[in-house]
Amino acid sequence: MVLGGASAALLCAGVAGLIVKPTPRLAGRVRPYTIVARADLGRSADVLGVAHPVTRASGGVMRRLFWPPLHAIAARVGRLVETRSDDNLRLKLRQAGYHDLPPEEYRVRALGQAVLFTTVGATIGIAIRSPLLTLLLALCGLVYGSTRWKGRIDRAIEDRRERLRLELYTVNQLLAIHLRTGAGPVQATQRIVDRGTGAMVEELDAVLTWVRSGVSEPEAFRRAAELTPEASVARTYKLFAAGAERGVDLAGALRALSEDLRDARREDLRRVATKRRAAMLVPTIAILAPIMLLFIAAPLPSVIFGSR
Repeated sequence: MVLGGASAALLCAGVAGLIVKPTPRLAGRVRPYTIVARADLGRSADVLGVAHPVTRASGGVMRRLFWPPLHAIAARVGRLVETRSDDNLRLKLRQAGYHDLPPEEYRVRALGQAVLFTTVGATIGIAIRSPLLTLLLALCGLVYGSTRWKGRIDRAIEDRRERLRLELYTVNQLLAIHLRTGAGPVQATQRIVDRGTGAMVEELDAVLTWVRSGVSEPEAFRRAAELTPEASVARTYKLFAAGAERGVDLAGALRALSEDLRDARREDLRRVATKRRAAMLVPTIAILAPIMLLFIAAPLPSVIFGSR
């Protein structure tokens, strides 16, 4: 009875979708008027029509009908897996390079991973026919699936931070050269963006996008300093903001900042080399030392007790 009613409802929905065409969306018409507002909120300008994943849920009638409520329910349940606030999560996603991934979609993916690994663990336990092992494997799958996306975001932030740290010295030197030749902060930044690639160039390109959207130069650089995951890069952006406001000597300050960065990088390399040198001693101490002690202790009974 229920199955027949559901089948009839699905048939009616399909026929209605074929007869009544969907209403055109207003996103394309409204988008040019929302660029400045989105830029003020720290979001992308969306000039190419990149919409929310829910608005991209085009296709069949059934997808447009059932996907939005299912997505909303999954996003609400996903808050149990990812408890961080939307602002904090949006900042982490931006720092990791996931600019087009909203917090709701991230929570849905994290929930999907948690459900998947929980199901796999429970299935293995059921196959072994052990209730206790089933519960244990399901719990392990839930913990692993819940933290998998979080670990991926943290690793992406750390990798991006390392790339920014490596690129900062060269970018600062190039900016100092352009500033010495008479270019302003925005003009020097534009030259770097036109000729370079990399993580820091992407952030500088975002600064230029905000400036073209109507944001003042100091405010754009301060916003970039708040969003970047690397503290040294944030110092460079704050220096540019101060230079745009007060007209300080940015070229000399950038060179001094680059020298400090190089010294800090050298100390980090020495610290890493010392740790790796100590790690190389672990096989010697853990494997060779017991064998040497056995060879030394083997003749002790005959020496002490005089027996062979």
